[in-house]
Amino acid sequence: MNLGNRQFIRRAALAVPVCVGLFGAGCGDDGGRDSASVGASLGAVTTVSPGTSPEASSSTTTGEGPDAAPTTSDGTSTGAGGDTGATEEAPPGGEAPSDSGPKFDLGDSPDPVDPGAQEAKPCVKIDLLFVVDNSSSMKQEQVNLVASFPTFVSEIQQELADAESLHIGVVSTDDYEHNEPACADTLGALVTQTTGAEGASDAVCGPFVSGHRFMTEADDLPTSFTCAAQVGIDGSGDEMPIDAALAALGPDLAAPGGCNEQFVREDALLVLVIITDEEEEGSAGDPPQWFNALTALKGGVESNIVVLSLIGPKNPACMDAAEIGERLTEFTEMFTYGSVGQICAANYQMFFHEAIAGIAEACDGFMPPG
Repeated sequence: MNLGNRQFIRRAALAVPVCVGLFGAGCGDDGGRDSASVGASLGAVTTVSPGTSPEASSSTTTGEGPDAAPTTSDGTSTGAGGDTGATEEAPPGGEAPSDSGPKFDLGDSPDPVDPGAQEAKPCVKIDLLFVVDNSSSMKQEQVNLVASFPTFVSEIQQELADAESLHIGVVSTDDYEHNEPACADTLGALVTQTTGAEGASDAVCGPFVSGHRFMTEADDLPTSFTCAAQVGIDGSGDEMPIDAALAALGPDLAAPGGCNEQFVREDALLVLVIITDEEEEGSAGDPPQWFNALTALKGGVESNIVVLSLIGPKNPACMDAAEIGERLTEFTEMFTYGSVGQICAANYQMFFHEAIAGIAEACDGFMPPG
């Protein structure tokens, strides 16, 4: 081999490792790509520590590149632009330092969602309808009712803290002739005055704050309810408590301009209180039919109804003070939240107090319409 060939081979041998060593810096014909694009194709991610300038940043490769980063004669690595940075030694086991690898700005983490804050409160409205017997034997029972009412309503408001709105109405068990003229002689019309009735409060009970014929929590309830619930004792002896309740809650009286406009709300829990010392023989139909009719008025969901009946019980506790209300007992006990109390009790506070738990349970399980 002549001298010229030896020199050519020697130069070629020296050129190969240099080119390989500089591959990451763009050695050879890269088709027009600069060193940065080559680094990107190898998965290089440049990270900048807080408080340092880009020139002082280190270069870290992710993925598996074909070669290590170029190094200078003193062992320090060089970036794509040839800057020198301090080397990082991997700890034993080959794991990368805790601050190595790509760092991404993911933004601020969202605040955790409180499930309780998003929980719906389905039972925030309660409609209470009192059906009060106004026959000749009901004087003391009406007195007991109005005496027990303030505590009853107060306990409802305390136990059902989420309840925001109460609608409270009173009807008699006949087509009450002492009501205000527009709604007098109408079965199921809410009572707003009792003038002229024997044994009644004999007063005009409104106007109520609602602007309608029912009371709300905004009224002076002890005063307003005492007026409306003492309907007197000169009513019909052929009591129709169920027909009166169905009429009061039905669509006809609820129509615009009707006697009970806006009283009934489809998204409210209904509490029906019946007070009579007679068996229910005046209303059409039988207990199953009454149950179906009342349930239909609440969208077919009977558990959205609480029925509290102060009537003559099956046992002889009331003796001759009240007729045994077998049909009303059957009707009441068909409801999940139905309770029967003694009409002849000295007062009704205990009955209403014990009923609060059932009202609260019904409210907890209330099924909104739709």
